[in-house]
Amino acid sequence: MSEKNQEGKRTARERMQEQRAAEEASGRRRKKLVVGGAVLAVIAAAVITGVVVQNQRSKPETPTAAPSGTIGDKNLVIPAGASNAPAVLTVYEDPRCPACGMFEREFSATVDQLEDAGKIYTNYHIVSFIDRAVPGKGSKIGANALACAQDAGHFRDFHDVLYRNQPEETNDAFGDKAVLLGLAKQVNGLDTPEFQACVNSNKYGGWVSSVQQDFDKSSYKSTPTVLLNGQPIYPKNGNDEITPANLVKWVDAANQGKQPGTPGSHGQTPAPTSTASEANNPSPTAG
Repeated sequence: MSEKNQEGKRTARERMQEQRAAEEASGRRRKKLVVGGAVLAVIAAAVITGVVVQNQRSKPETPTAAPSGTIGDKNLVIPAGASNAPAVLTVYEDPRCPACGMFEREFSATVDQLEDAGKIYTNYHIVSFIDRAVPGKGSKIGANALACAQDAGHFRDFHDVLYRNQPEETNDAFGDKAVLLGLAKQVNGLDTPEFQACVNSNKYGGWVSSVQQDFDKSSYKSTPTVLLNGQPIYPKNGNDEITPANLVKWVDAANQGKQPGTPGSHGQTPAPTSTASEANNPSPTAG
């Protein structure tokens, strides 16, 4: 690799790390503002607390509908690759997350290749917390569209298209269903009446909320969070920074002496119980 290419990769990784650090700092600032506001409003809030708590309790944590082929506890995880692959790559992403977009643009081709070789079974948790802080609905509407693509058997390709065309975080383009339907035309076989109806009706809105509730209960507070066999690897695995080459090296090391899985349709083969459990109970180390 030329020095120019090496510098480009280094800069891309630095931008991902800087973006993630900025998101975490912004989250801490928002938390302080929320706490301060709560103190000022405590008297007024006391009047309606009972109603709010009751409403929160009445919301079902188990979605009424989950996309086809989802796995894990409450079917909150979208899988891609061979379910019998020897390694599990767990990814937490928000459709509006800029650092997720940077990660995907650098690593999606490598992840796809590892899946096609039967080396990894990727488990995606599509979260939607950015809508809470940035005006719009792009996280939730985008997550629903990804669920609709999973239902249609085209999650991986649509996922890659979405992140290649991700707008700026403050641009709520993904909140416009027409934009998402337009991007679906780039995926052969996805632009169908069924998919259009799924997106337009927000069919999996309840499922999207349940995925976010699950993320809220976890120790992970930022995206992307990436784990290999339950161990954090983004932005580093030990002292080594993540790169496409390092990701391949780490997967090969984890799979040493093990047979690769049998690649099939992406995200449509149910996972063995042990794999699903691992995907939903990763290492508690924060990403």
